[in-house]
Amino acid sequence: PVGFDKVTSHMVFDVRMSFERKARWVLDGHKTLDPIGSTYAGVVSRDSVRIAFTYAALNGLEVCAADIRNAYLQAPSSQKHYIICSKEFGMENAGKKAIIKRALYGGKSAGRDYRNHLRACMRHLDFQSCLVDPDVWMRPAKKSDNSECYEFCLLYTDDVLYIGEGAEKSLREGIGKYFELKRESIGEPNLYLGGRCRKVKLDTGVEAWAFGSSQYIQAAVTNVETYLKDNGLQLPGPVHKLPAKAETPMQTSYRPELDVSPELEPAQAAYYQSLIGILRWIVELGRVDICLEVSMMSSHMALPREGHLEQLFHIFAYLSKYHNFEMVFDPQVIQLWMNPSSKERIGHPLNLDMCMGNKRCPPNMPQPRGLGFILRAKVDADHASDTVTRRSKTGFLVNINSALVYWFSKKQTSIESSTFGPEFTAMKQCCEYLRGLVYKLKMMGIPCEGPVYIEADN
Repeated sequence: PVGFDKVTSHMVFDVRMSFERKARWVLDGHKTLDPIGSTYAGVVSRDSVRIAFTYAALNGLEVCAADIRNAYLQAPSSQKHYIICSKEFGMENAGKKAIIKRALYGGKSAGRDYRNHLRACMRHLDFQSCLVDPDVWMRPAKKSDNSECYEFCLLYTDDVLYIGEGAEKSLREGIGKYFELKRESIGEPNLYLGGRCRKVKLDTGVEAWAFGSSQYIQAAVTNVETYLKDNGLQLPGPVHKLPAKAETPMQTSYRPELDVSPELEPAQAAYYQSLIGILRWIVELGRVDICLEVSMMSSHMALPREGHLEQLFHIFAYLSKYHNFEMVFDPQVIQLWMNPSSKERIGHPLNLDMCMGNKRCPPNMPQPRGLGFILRAKVDADHASDTVTRRSKTGFLVNINSALVYWFSKKQTSIESSTFGPEFTAMKQCCEYLRGLVYKLKMMGIPCEGPVYIEADN
């Protein structure tokens, strides 16, 4: 056809995390011309997911998840492509030209086409995209007791997470009106973004959501053990299997910057980098206990050595032993900065409203609805933790009410001569994130109660 480009395709076979086999027909997008304009297609951020779980528990809202079946194939394609049918399309169609009208997987613009189609459908449902996280969709709602709140719909490609009263009904009658949903996936979330979700009841009687990465970790450890079994004799060094004892993520006396063991071969270096990617995702799934160690080992991705790879195996051995950890998004408010004996406040909470000045409330900020959060953070710095470059490390944890929603561990960009410098830099980095988090909560229509409390040891 005039104006259309011929493309080719192939089949892809894979196995899901649930061990189900799948096959998909995809385009050879790497052989097509680049489309005009951006092909960006974002996903919801992980801290937005944690905030949504905590908001649901705090306000007594239901949580419902669903998968969109063959998501890309339900969106129209913006590209003009055609193929020559082979016998797989039926002997009567063999040799004929077929115009591609759907956003087939593998196409360079498929992600953008699907996302634009999904956004148009969300607007038809009177949802508005949050300005700080475009894949968080929200609309005002009233609960059965006439209290006001927001309904949220979080989109991670084809994974939909709906927060609201009567969430399952709204999901079926809303998004289900425009997209075909997998019936077996509709309900309270069980497996979301690689982690197990479940509702738990705390000792105080409060219901909260828990998020665990045990299944993902066990699958990752199994893959590493299989690799060592098949390639262990080809690996350098004495370690050809996971260590039997691993009580800590890394050996306590090990310093990666002082490691002078031989450099890894290119194939082994690529495997090292893939392990770092797996560990980073495990940290995102809530394993804060290995955040520091993964950050330290990530700084050696450009030139990994045999000793670095052995320490990664040590981390996986630790995860294998302690895989059944869960992160609970506790919505309860705790009293902070109080001395139990004197009943007096200690320290000075940071009032971010005062710090942000007149710009703290933009004109397009939604009206706050529902119960809100009290924010607190714990921050610390390790002066000159890198014995070679003398760079310090920043670390901080951020809680909304009692739920941990963000963690950070990274080297500082400057070199300080005293402990005051890195402590001050760490506090600055923490305050910058907190200012952004307060803005994000306000733009999500979630009230922020009082000042933000920051705890430090210096």
